[in-house]
Amino acid sequence: MRKKLGVLIASVALLATACGNPLSGGAEGGTTGDIIIGASDVGETMLLAQIYAGVLRHAGADNVTVRPPVGSREVVVKALQDKSLSVVPDYSGNLLQYFDKTNEATTPEDVYAQLQKKIPAGFEVLQQAPAQDKDELVVGKDLAAQGVRTFSQLAPHCKDVVMGGPGQWSTRWKDKIKSLYGCEFEEIRTTDTGGPVTVAALKSNDVQVADLFSTSSSIAANGFVALEDDKNMFPAQNIVPLVAKGTLNDKETEALNRASAALTTDKLIQLNVQFTEEKRNPIDIADDFLRTSGLLA
Repeated sequence: MRKKLGVLIASVALLATACGNPLSGGAEGGTTGDIIIGASDVGETMLLAQIYAGVLRHAGADNVTVRPPVGSREVVVKALQDKSLSVVPDYSGNLLQYFDKTNEATTPEDVYAQLQKKIPAGFEVLQQAPAQDKDELVVGKDLAAQGVRTFSQLAPHCKDVVMGGPGQWSTRWKDKIKSLYGCEFEEIRTTDTGGPVTVAALKSNDVQVADLFSTSSSIAANGFVALEDDKNMFPAQNIVPLVAKGTLNDKETEALNRASAALTTDKLIQLNVQFTEEKRNPIDIADDFLRTSGLLA
């Protein structure tokens, strides 16, 4: 889903920039009071960038530019360091791991607290959203019918089921799920990173457990059941604005905090559905979200 969303959003963003959309207009530099909003190559972040742009403009920021996705986290961080970008949406757990690879915090509160401690000079993170886009283990109807609703309840079944996920799953999570839950799958099969191959494999029962993302519309659409990670194996991935320090004033910071507070996982799923399935323009989606959330009143 993330790869598909990225391609589609990048295309729309480039078109919007070329057409001079008011949320995408403005100066190119970050040295004259301009606010330059970027995004990584995770497509969902471009949609979030448009939400940030709308709420900042409503807070009185005149020169707001939304750039098309600028690449990996490494590229984004460098751009924030030299202030060619002012702010980007990111994910708390992945960001913490980037700055502190040995950190083992997993809950939303612990991850955010550690992130605030580990963030290097020159950066700051604003208030995190309730919304998360994190890894989830998802089961099909057969296991769900047996009452499997948590990782702990899955554990006794692991030896008899095939799990599907990204290529790095075995190296990153195989030992962790064994030590934490006593779960050893019959087979771990490489499908894709939370995308259509994984969904199709679970739907056809080629795999009985799959790693999908919590904002994937495919979970509800196919009657899958997302399991509760009751011992917090996967780290929290709350949406959080990463800011180049000194590029936002107090009013602008507060505006972004209000937008974050209004963004829940369910709302983020709805936003993604509007873009990927309904093919709506991300700028229109962002505007509707801000209006219905009372952020443009």
